[in-house]
Order: sequence, then C-alpha cells, then structure tokens
Amino acid sequence: MINRKKKIAAKIARFILLAIFLIAAILPLFWIFVTSIKDGTEIYTFPLKYWPDKPSLNSYRELFSFSDFGTYFRNSLVISLSAAFGAMVISILSGFALSRFTNKRAKGAIELGMYFTQTIPTFIIMVPIFTIFSSLGWINSRIALGFVYVATVVAFCTIMGKSFFDRIPASLEEAAKIDGCNLFQALVKVILPVTLPGMAAIFCFAFINIWNELFIAVTVLSSSSKMTVPVALNSFISKTGISWGVMSAGIIVALLPTMIVFGIGQKYIVAGLTDGGVKG
Repeated sequence: MINRKKKIAAKIARFILLAIFLIAAILPLFWIFVTSIKDGTEIYTFPLKYWPDKPSLNSYRELFSFSDFGTYFRNSLVISLSAAFGAMVISILSGFALSRFTNKRAKGAIELGMYFTQTIPTFIIMVPIFTIFSSLGWINSRIALGFVYVATVVAFCTIMGKSFFDRIPASLEEAAKIDGCNLFQALVKVILPVTLPGMAAIFCFAFINIWNELFIAVTVLSSSSKMTVPVALNSFISKTGISWGVMSAGIIVALLPTMIVFGIGQKYIVAGLTDGGVKG
C-alpha cells in the first residue's frame, strides 16, 4: 500500500514538473504571437493586455511588404536545406568510416578532436573566416556561406553517424560483399536503409542549427538581397528602437520551418537518437 502511494506521488510530482516545463516553454512563444497580432498602440499599453481587443495582421503585412522578408526567408531555406543535406551526406560517409576504423587509439583521438571543435565559440572564428573569404573574393556569397555551415556542423553530425553505425554489425556488409557488392554498394543498398532514423536525426540537427545561425551570416553577407532570416531579424534592431510587432511577426514566421521539419521527422529523430545513444 505504501509503495503504491509512493508511485502515485511520484507520478503526480512528475506531471507537475512536466506541466511547469511546458508552460515555461510555451509562454514566451504565446507572448510573441500575441505581440505580433497586436495593433501598434496596444503593444505599449499599461497594464498589459494578454489578448488584443482587435487582432490585426498589420505586422505581418509590414514584414513582407516593406522589409522584403520573403527574400530573406527564401535565402535561409535554400542555404539551410542544401547545407544540411551536404552535411548529412558527408557525415554518413565519415561516420561509417570512423565506425569501421580498427585502430582504437587513432579513432579515439579523432573523436576527441571532433568533440573539441564543438567547444570553440562561433565568434572566435569570425575574423579568420572574414580574412580568408576576403582574400578569395568569397564575401557576400551564399554558396561560400553554405560551405562554412557544412564545416561547422559536420563534426558533431559525424559523431552522431558513427554512433548509429556502431549498432549495425559488420556482418551485414560482409554478407553484401559475398553477394557481389563492393563496400560503397553495401553501404548504400544494405546499411543506409537500416539507418534512416539516424539520417533523419542528423539532417534535422544540421538544419535547425544552420537555420538559427547569425554570427557567421553577418560576417559573410553584406548585401541585403542575400540576407538570411536571423540577419534580417537582427536588422530590425536600430538606434531609434525596436519594431516589436514586426520583430515578433518575423520570429513566428522564422519558427515555422523548424517546427515543420521537427514535426515531420519527430518519429525518426526520437528513434535515431535512442538507437544512437544506447549500445547493445
């Protein structure tokens, strides 16, 4: 009886903690959305209004009419999708090679080096990137920005890929070789179909990180027509103030791609992270 009461109490406590976490996560998004549909005068009224008297889409109209946000959105979408796909392909190949690498000391050193790259703050590499790109004439190039994004996420994506391939026995590709496949054919035809959840997890991780990146994009891009969404949102902050309605509308629109990607790939992400994080 006592154990049953303890279990019920534990479930109630867990439910309360999860409810608090859910409220803490949703409340800022709710307030941003409410701000985006308020009239300009209602944003600054006191006491605060938790829902506008007359919801308005003027902030969204201004966002797309005067700030050319549609161009920024398209730039971000193209760069993020292409760079995430490139990072996924590279990390699949490198992760498979690292997983099947037999020298344990060398493998450990490579993994340690990849983990170390994740501890380097982005702002530290901004000056070297600008210097190199200036000498190569790559400033204000979206293609060059995509290559930088691939380089920044591929190390951790490789580690993720390796953890997925570690769970797949080498006997699968050996059996494929017996059937006449070479190593690459075995990877494509036999191994990759088994690791689809892992590939989805890698792609989503890369896409979300690239979509939200600001500092490198500010360093590389100088033309307003090539801006990405984070750079555009940052430009709404000026010396004269912040247009909170337009900023909030931009944030809501900027959240949509990541929500869609995560919503579509949620099942595969959870399966991939579970398979990759636990060894049998």
